[in-house]
Amino acid sequence: MKTVQHILQNKKRGIFSVRPELSVYEALEVMMDKNISALLITEGKVLLGIFTERDYARKIILQGKASRETSIKDVMSRKVMTVTVNTTIDECMKIMTENHIRHLPVVENTEVTGMISIGDLVKCIMEAQEATIKQLENYISS
Repeated sequence: MKTVQHILQNKKRGIFSVRPELSVYEALEVMMDKNISALLITEGKVLLGIFTERDYARKIILQGKASRETSIKDVMSRKVMTVTVNTTIDECMKIMTENHIRHLPVVENTEVTGMISIGDLVKCIMEAQEATIKQLENYISS
């Protein structure tokens, strides 16, 4: 069974995070620049929260707040589901499905070491299925 470690080994991107004092607008600029839809909020390597496009829509736009005047700490999601490098892909899918989330920070000994997305999981599952199909095709043709 593949784990989060497998995904992180094959992932090219680093960890994108900002300090909690940053404005929502500045956080959105980072998200646009990095082409990401979620941003970790950290102090050093310690995870404080996460800010996603969904947070922006629900906590800024729909509540009529101003992005430039609102600190990211005021609207970030503080309850963050996390995984470790040893968490299986199936466990990650279950966590994401049950909690209706698309990103999981990877934490080891209270330090953020990575982040995986639903896209990362889907890619990993598709690769495993392709390998299984290829094995079955080889078995059938031999």
